Amino acid sequence: MKRHLISAADLTRDDALLVLDTAEEMARVADRPIKKLPTLRGRTVVNLFFEDSTRTRISFEAAAKRLSADVINFSAKGSSVSKGESLKDTALTLEAMGADAVVIRHHSSGAPHRLATSGWINASVVNAGDGTHEHPTQALLDALTMRRHLSGVGRDLEGRRITIVGDVLHSRVARSNVLLLTTLGAEVTLVAPPTLLPIGVEQWPCKVSYDLDAVLAKSDAVMMLRVQRERMNAAFFPTEREYARRYGLDGLRMAALPEHAIVMHPGPMNRGMEITAEVADSPRCTAVEQVANGVSTRMAVLYLLLGGSEPAITGTRTDSADADGRPAAEAPEAARTEESK
Repeated sequence: MKRHLISAADLTRDDALLVLDTAEEMARVADRPIKKLPTLRGRTVVNLFFEDSTRTRISFEAAAKRLSADVINFSAKGSSVSKGESLKDTALTLEAMGADAVVIRHHSSGAPHRLATSGWINASVVNAGDGTHEHPTQALLDALTMRRHLSGVGRDLEGRRITIVGDVLHSRVARSNVLLLTTLGAEVTLVAPPTLLPIGVEQWPCKVSYDLDAVLAKSDAVMMLRVQRERMNAAFFPTEREYARRYGLDGLRMAALPEHAIVMHPGPMNRGMEITAEVADSPRCTAVEQVANGVSTRMAVLYLLLGGSEPAITGTRTDSADADGRPAAEAPEAARTEESK
């Protein structure tokens, strides 16, 4: 049966913790001289990107290669898509090539769901960002980063207070983080000007504030969102200077945070707008660490979807042991043992 990761809402608390625990196992591979596991040898992962991307595409490529999968990178620019080929025809082409997993980023919200439910392909589908909808693997790597700093390995984020600041309206990262962090027990507060909050945000499982200074002292982590000017076709705030004054994170505001609190950013940054260089380059900023955690997290997702030794993330499988009868949690270690022989 097909297995997919389309939305952070697909993840139960146990599912999310399984991914995070597996990501911790995968992170150990980065400390080895040979950063590879044989787990997905013979499998093919296609990175199907209809939007420009640097971090996410390279992260998924590195993750698949460290699991010994064959990787095909597909960019809409310079492909048949630029000549008018539909998503369906592209999917049928990938099916003919024998893709086992398709990692898709698309400018249209809902495209990954359409691909996963269309019957066009038998591969697992992973949403790498669709329009202004969701980006579930980004939320997972963010949760991994928070857990390391705020809770410790093996625990969730119960009771932690996370503040997400900025362009929530256009942010798929914000949506996925609200869903996942709430599932993990965190209390999430969105901070933004009214014009940058989506209609119906009051139905989201989080609080909303328009005053950044009022919530800083109570925050365990502050996630600054990029102002996505490329998606804006109207004036959402008076000037960039005014936005930075009201909603930008500078040194003074960072000093108002609790000593243990961290500053996060999914990247790329607009330095001087939502975050100053002083904060971005501070030891409290985890932006670079998030990139490293992204590879481990995406290794975990691909492993769980394609490795066949764990329950599927979306709950479509229930087996908890691999083909040799080993407990599923031991599989990453078993893979390392196999490689060392």
